Amino acid sequence: MFSVCISVFRAVNRGHSARPILKMTLQSGAEMCVKHNSSTTANRNRLNWGLSPDEIKSRTEELIQRIKQAYDNVGAVDTDKASYESTLKPLADAEVGYSVERNILDFPQYVSPCKAVREASAEADKKLSDFDVEMSMREDVFQKIVALQEKCNIGDLRPEAKRFMERLVQLGKRNGLHLSKEIQQEIKSLKKQICELSIDFNKNLNEENTSLIFTKQELGGLAESFVGGLEKTEDDKYRVTLQYPHYYPLMKRCYVPETRRKMEAAFQSRCKEENTKILEQLIPLRAKVAKLLGFSTHADYVLEMNIAKNTKNVTTFLDELYEKLRLLGEQERSYILELKMKECAERGFEFDGKINGWDMAYYMNKVEELKYSVDKDKLVEHFPLEVVTEGLLSIYQDLLGLSFQQVANPHVWHEGVSLYSVKDTVTGEEIGQFYLDLHPREGKYGHAACFGLQPGCLMPEGGRMLSVAAMVANFTKPTADRPSLLQHDEVETYFHEFGHVMHEICSKTDFAKFSGTRVETDFVEVPSQMLENWVWEKEPLRRMSRHYKDGSPIPDDLLENLIASRVANTGLLNLRQIVLSKVDQSVHTKSCADTAQEYAKYCDEILGIPATPGTNMTASFSHLAGGYDGQYYGYLWSEVFSMDIFFSRFKKEGIMNPKVGMEYRNVILKRGGSVDGMDMLKTFLGRKPNQTAFFLCKGLTCNEQQQDNSH
Repeated sequence: MFSVCISVFRAVNRGHSARPILKMTLQSGAEMCVKHNSSTTANRNRLNWGLSPDEIKSRTEELIQRIKQAYDNVGAVDTDKASYESTLKPLADAEVGYSVERNILDFPQYVSPCKAVREASAEADKKLSDFDVEMSMREDVFQKIVALQEKCNIGDLRPEAKRFMERLVQLGKRNGLHLSKEIQQEIKSLKKQICELSIDFNKNLNEENTSLIFTKQELGGLAESFVGGLEKTEDDKYRVTLQYPHYYPLMKRCYVPETRRKMEAAFQSRCKEENTKILEQLIPLRAKVAKLLGFSTHADYVLEMNIAKNTKNVTTFLDELYEKLRLLGEQERSYILELKMKECAERGFEFDGKINGWDMAYYMNKVEELKYSVDKDKLVEHFPLEVVTEGLLSIYQDLLGLSFQQVANPHVWHEGVSLYSVKDTVTGEEIGQFYLDLHPREGKYGHAACFGLQPGCLMPEGGRMLSVAAMVANFTKPTADRPSLLQHDEVETYFHEFGHVMHEICSKTDFAKFSGTRVETDFVEVPSQMLENWVWEKEPLRRMSRHYKDGSPIPDDLLENLIASRVANTGLLNLRQIVLSKVDQSVHTKSCADTAQEYAKYCDEILGIPATPGTNMTASFSHLAGGYDGQYYGYLWSEVFSMDIFFSRFKKEGIMNPKVGMEYRNVILKRGGSVDGMDMLKTFLGRKPNQTAFFLCKGLTCNEQQQDNSH
């Protein structure tokens, strides 16, 4: 996932956001935040992570005044004298500075080790989001752009400048600036409410810190190394958090059903009370804005900017995919139920005759072990984080013609964060930098995501700004006797998110609005999903793995079994994605919704596995308040394109072929959102995309493929 936020300057999407702020624990146990001053890295990375809460507050006010003045200047231009230099350029220049400064102010809410800084950053985000709405509703500015569009000679504008002008006019109309003053005021008020609620939704998730206590017996089936890394209570029990490095291993490996049930119930109830309320406030607010703007639903409103264009196309895509996967899902459920019945008999557990939500991950893991002989305990020992990182960076460098170098003594927000410089191997030019923040800590963003922090666009004073991005993840921390070891699906997550990082870094656009991942939401996952394929190929897997004790490679038979297991559980995994996509579409094609009921309905109808009673998964479904509202289908939609790219070009011409890699970098990554996603695909593929490779990678047979359908 790349992180998204609402902004006048980043109206389609955007990344969410030498000594750091340090978290020091005093003898009393209280936390204090210590700020060290430092200059920005190499004077080109302009990001400053050393601001105090008061400085965040004051700089937020300064930024608002500075950008407002830029808008006032454009608004004051005589309509007859509107020109590129007096309208588009000042707005583009303001956007460059704003995007960098805004990230300095609102990114710390996701990563700062200091709670006071996180709170100040979240408040800054609210103020700036409110300001974004105000500036997006500047009818005086909109009129100048419309006047310019009507009188200018389009041929005199560079293609990207023309696209920038057309995008501003389009966004102005999508904000209702062509409607009456009364409707504009109502839209403005509603959008401000939506912004504030969305920020609160994600803030609640970031601060969530529930933990459960279990005995050693209740953790049966978990590796000794996992149990040994848990915090012990005074009465010799174990504390398990709901963070990914605890939740997923327990759900996949613990053979005690009641333990899994408790864990699943807690996990699917995160922020249940507060976020259910927020989400069910957001839905009618979004619906009302859509109606005021002439759209039948909120989903149709957001889809207008995407490749899919409307809800009818999305519904058709999801329904057709469901029909192709339905039988496979039934077969997989039947096999899992057999496994459960057999294990219950062997362990003396009561067999309830059904698959529960807390059974799913456990028995899907069993399928990989039994059907494909993938020994997860053995496999994880070959994926120490440092080795995976070394291999991943090496692969991306060779494939994309880049050189990475770790920056010594970087200016970062936490001592565990590293910073890398990225250079083009041919020219030697530094084109970007990226941060890696890979381990969990209290108050940190709880998922894996890429945050674009500095756009690789042209600067007002001339020259090109250095692209900067951060990858934030929550991989298991090292212990006294073991390094951080990754499960293979975590290696896949690493490759996915780093694909977003490369999209940000390799982008070279004229305007910040089109930099990096600022593309259609149902295209944005294409580069990252495409690069996941490398973790299912033998040569790359060899490069990113070796045993943490003796450096030995993954045994050939285990490696072959791992690669073969790619199609394991593909029915249920993809049906679950359809469930989430359907829930998202359903609630955003209504004026109000019972979100828990919607999720439960689609779990029953599509997945065939009931939602855990008393929970509401949507309360922690961060995509619904993080920029993917009405657009979660984009993960599956994008996968059609990403698989076509991989199998049609890389698999055919060589997965480490630098010529194909450089063409991919130049045609897909470099252009950011300055060209329509479909046009980039046609250029790279030499034809319209189709679904053939998508269904092949799902393990479906040829007669089930749809040979010539690009959605």
